[in-house]
Amino acid sequence: MIEQQDMKKILKLAADLDKNLELQDIERLVPYFSEECEIEMLGIKLKGIAGLKKWLNWFFSMFESIKFEPILIMVENNIFFEEFYIHTSFKNGKQLSVKITEVLEYENYKIKSLRLYLDRLEFADAALDSFLSKKLLRLIKKKSLKGLL
Repeated sequence: MIEQQDMKKILKLAADLDKNLELQDIERLVPYFSEECEIEMLGIKLKGIAGLKKWLNWFFSMFESIKFEPILIMVENNIFFEEFYIHTSFKNGKQLSVKITEVLEYENYKIKSLRLYLDRLEFADAALDSFLSKKLLRLIKKKSLKGLL
């Protein structure tokens, strides 16, 4: 059984995590996570501190700057849920603001599990440079919404 954790402490830890993510400093981020942590996003799961560092290196490699803007935050027992905007400047100079949802599971005030839910096509659209790849992405987006719009 997981021990009840203090909501205010979890809120503070999550806010500090966001601040350090905005600074893009991997060594300041590692202490927030347990040794056995799992990172899940885009259909993949990374495990442990090595997986965490792999995710952070990948994430930071895309962006010149990152800023988080909370929309909705909920905490229940050891679960932190947040819907937020991420405002980014890509290294290619493009800008993007998009909604993301995250679920953090804490154990002993360390993140045991981080799950991110996002629209990868929004990020791809900002990251792509060539006319052909952008045209192909527009076709994929259109096809995926066929019958809905």
